[in-house]
Amino acid sequence: MSVPALKLSAYFSERDRCGRRLLGDVLLELFAEHGAAASVLLRGSDGFGRMRSAHSERSLTLSEDLPVVALALDRKERIEALADDAAALMGNGILTLERAQLLDEAITQRELEAALGEEVKLTVYFGRRERCGSVPAYRALSEALQRSGADGASALLGVDGTLHGRRSRARLVARNASVPMMLISVGGVESIAAAAATLRACLANPLMTLERVRICKREGLLLEDPDRRPERDERGRALWRKLTVYASRAARGDSRPLHRALIAALRSSGAPGATMLGGVYGFHGARPPHGERHFGIRRHAPALTIAIAPPERAGEELRLIDRITRDHGLVTSELVPVLHLPGLPGSGSAPSLPVR
Repeated sequence: MSVPALKLSAYFSERDRCGRRLLGDVLLELFAEHGAAASVLLRGSDGFGRMRSAHSERSLTLSEDLPVVALALDRKERIEALADDAAALMGNGILTLERAQLLDEAITQRELEAALGEEVKLTVYFGRRERCGSVPAYRALSEALQRSGADGASALLGVDGTLHGRRSRARLVARNASVPMMLISVGGVESIAAAAATLRACLANPLMTLERVRICKREGLLLEDPDRRPERDERGRALWRKLTVYASRAARGDSRPLHRALIAALRSSGAPGATMLGGVYGFHGARPPHGERHFGIRRHAPALTIAIAPPERAGEELRLIDRITRDHGLVTSELVPVLHLPGLPGSGSAPSLPVR
């Protein structure tokens, strides 16, 4: 069984400020004050934003300004209560609102398909040091998802956030056991419904959500373009497409790392922004789950490249992604209302959003 939920996603730069404080810290404090069931601050590795400046972890200077993503997830009413305040804090970043279903007990394949369709995204929030028996939870969950037939999964390490309303920040010298991390998986309803039951049994106090998603490309095969939808929702907010490429950091495109080729091509094409998030463990397709190799030259951990495009650009950006990915990775599309984007008419406010 599931209950309506909302997920707030903020995309900005690590050094963006709200007054004298870092924007990321202010947003996470806001999420904690409202008691958000889950929130995560994720530090990206490559990307660019509205001001067109490129940011990359390749720089070894102390002035790095990497992209970051701050997420907050809870029942519909609680996220609506903080959405206006979050939009007011944003500067040049992008703030989106995504509909989700919060799982409070087991759900059947029939219930899942009726609520969300034939393809879904499952997100699990848990602590860094959580385990399933003797195995780290992120490894056990990834392997269970692959056994169930999911198309892919990526575990992302948070540096700050809340779990079940309690905030925990990563410290340099600490176990950081309760700092949240998240695992994102996509696939057909049959595989995700089967995996959800296994994951619930594995974790002590699981927090899981389901969202509608469309798989546009799988292992080199382009399945479909993002479908055409109205440009605004029933509340007048712009509806954009979030395109996500799931691949390995070892994958190549245009004779360089795939995620860097994607970021460069999207920036040159005039896209409003893109962010690469590096995972610690995961898989896509039939390849076995993989993570960092301590003594390896090539990095085999997952990489998620996210681009948010207006309706008129979504098809163009998918064709660009298709050319660069060739036979690599998994590409998905999601419909997201935009709450804040400088210069976008109607952004910056967050009225009530009915859950479909």
